[in-house]
Amino acid sequence: MSIQYWEYEDAPVKEKMKNPSVKEVAKIYFDNETRAYRFARALLEVKEKGQLRLKDCSTDLPVATWKRYLDFGVMVGILKHEASLYSFTDRYSKPFKNIPLYIKSWVDTDKKEDVSLLFVTAKTGKQKPRRTESKDSN
Repeated sequence: MSIQYWEYEDAPVKEKMKNPSVKEVAKIYFDNETRAYRFARALLEVKEKGQLRLKDCSTDLPVATWKRYLDFGVMVGILKHEASLYSFTDRYSKPFKNIPLYIKSWVDTDKKEDVSLLFVTAKTGKQKPRRTESKDSN
């Protein structure tokens, strides 16, 4: 996690609350631009649909990737997974006092965000399969 505590003290968080962004939410948990992009995509899918099933995720990323990042959202307490549906929840840990306020503020906004513009250097497509040579290929 790349949480920098000073960014979420009272004064800085009040400034950030004026214009919450999925990028800031994803950057809390991931330093890596590609991972932050994928987590942001997962959060935006849930936000747009309200509740999300894995089979309803877009096909630009593999289902395993969607599951990994949605399950990470469940693990950190942003999402809940009940009856095969992912949706937002309010289960936040008390030490992260201002982070939940920021995330809640972002969830409640109606602003459209394009994650491909927010994470310009992220690898956005599917990866090539990693194949190894079999033992019989002498």
